[in-house]
Amino acid sequence: MPSFTVRVGLLLVIFGAVSYVTSGGVSLTAFIPSIIGAVLVLCGAVAVRSPGWRPHAMHVAALVALVGVMGTASALLQVPAMLAGEGVGRRPAVVARASMAVILLVYLGFSIRSFAQARLRRKA
Repeated sequence: MPSFTVRVGLLLVIFGAVSYVTSGGVSLTAFIPSIIGAVLVLCGAVAVRSPGWRPHAMHVAALVALVGVMGTASALLQVPAMLAGEGVGRRPAVVARASMAVILLVYLGFSIRSFAQARLRRKA
């Protein structure tokens, strides 16, 4: 899971940079995925380098992902209207936020699965 965390973090770092560039550099908030991604990379690196800190680092990464989902999930509610051709304000921002929500939801799902498997291994 730590290597997956690093990969997801790098994906978000790149995604944030691309969002900033494609939006014309209008708003620094386009870098929010990069910030969350950097925290995930840091958590993954700590988990790889310090086995004793691995559970703590992975739980922090899951918490960061949950906070990211909570901050971006509202964009998912705007996607159906956008796909139907209705007017949606700041369309690139909605696409970026919805994409980030999906990435983090997938990561969070894998994190929860990993935590459950770890608990079952400890009981066995």
